Amino acid sequence: MNSQNDHVRELLADAWQSWAERGAALDAADWDRPTRLTEWTVRDLYAHVAPVPEMFTGLRGAVLDGPAELTRGADILRTFNRPGGLAHTAAGQVAELAKEAAGANEPAVLIARFGTEGPEALAGLADLPPSTVVAHPLLGSVTVGALGEVALMEATVHLLDLVAAVGGPAPAEGALHFTRALLAEVADPVAFIEAAAGRSSELVLPVIR
Repeated sequence: MNSQNDHVRELLADAWQSWAERGAALDAADWDRPTRLTEWTVRDLYAHVAPVPEMFTGLRGAVLDGPAELTRGADILRTFNRPGGLAHTAAGQVAELAKEAAGANEPAVLIARFGTEGPEALAGLADLPPSTVVAHPLLGSVTVGALGEVALMEATVHLLDLVAAVGGPAPAEGALHFTRALLAEVADPVAFIEAAAGRSSELVLPVIR
């Protein structure tokens, strides 16, 4: 892996460790607390974000020859969030799957995915370069590096959701800076710059659902 992808992988593993530590400190009532995501409890949120080791180990069997259709995390987010994209059409299904996973897995199982199983599976892919192309069931072909970037963004954004629900420190500075840059990259550059600089009142946010 190159240094940038090593950095993303390290930040992702650290973010997952934060999730594990927060989960270990929660009591039974905390797991049932509502979050600022409509109809999701803390347990639903954990189930949605928790890494599934099989998804990581399965990447080796999904490696493809040839160029990827999507090579950056911003490409994936832009595709998901375009009008009529999966972030809109599949939102209900995603929410339902999270609730199903929350009902099927005890908190200890979810904590272990963040603290042990996910990091071990991620470390097992350390030899795959970020440019490795893999088949994706919804996106065609993507690079391993792009998937890692989106995973870090998801872990960071939802960690802020968790903090809003149960308290605790903010995500690590590195994860926050990376996520901020990635989300800014999703927006049209001219529209984003002009809005951020006060030159335009065009609505450019949010960039993801």
